[in-house]
Amino acid sequence: MSKIVEISDVRRTFVQGDVTIEVLRGINLSVGDGELVALLGPSGSGKSTLLQAIGLLEGGFAGSIKLDGEEVSSSSVDRQTEIRREKLGFVYQFHHLLPDFDALENVILPQLIADAAPDEAEDRAKHLLSKLGLAERLHHRPSKLSGGEQQRVAVARALANRPKLVLADEPTGNLDEHTADIVLGEFMALVRGEGSAAIVATHNERLAAKMDRVFRLHEGVLT
Repeated sequence: MSKIVEISDVRRTFVQGDVTIEVLRGINLSVGDGELVALLGPSGSGKSTLLQAIGLLEGGFAGSIKLDGEEVSSSSVDRQTEIRREKLGFVYQFHHLLPDFDALENVILPQLIADAAPDEAEDRAKHLLSKLGLAERLHHRPSKLSGGEQQRVAVARALANRPKLVLADEPTGNLDEHTADIVLGEFMALVRGEGSAAIVATHNERLAAKMDRVFRLHEGVLT
């Protein structure tokens, strides 16, 4: 199995006054193509910081980060932007959908930004939303969707450009237990069906157990 993510000795420290806080302490992690991995840990353990490092969303990290075989930690800002657009998808605890666009438009838009043809982008969006049970909700704006439906749209948006890797930060943390189970199951099925890999940060042991592998992050150390 080839590796989509290879991380070596990734460190992140923050300085607050006279205090230096080590958030990530020499993280080593690899994820294979198509593999679903859980990143388990309590709030404040560094899960989001690690996902930001992998997703090239924040600087200040030491160590090596390779995505799809390419060393990206020292890439230019423009190249990192290209990598995020072409190879990465993101799902957050809060859906962050555009409120003035309906479900279909929210999934079409990132494809247009990536220069997809409008007809192809629409077909792709309809396909993903239908897979997530939203075929009858395509033209509803986020305010007219339930919490679970909003998060399903966010999942479809993350997969719209066929990313090699999806980074999900507490993707069901804002949902009730029953809805969280359903949405996570649909998320996993869709990611597997698309052939993408995923790293899912969560504090929920039960949900983490459904992934291919589970890593635990505690006080900046990954086991």
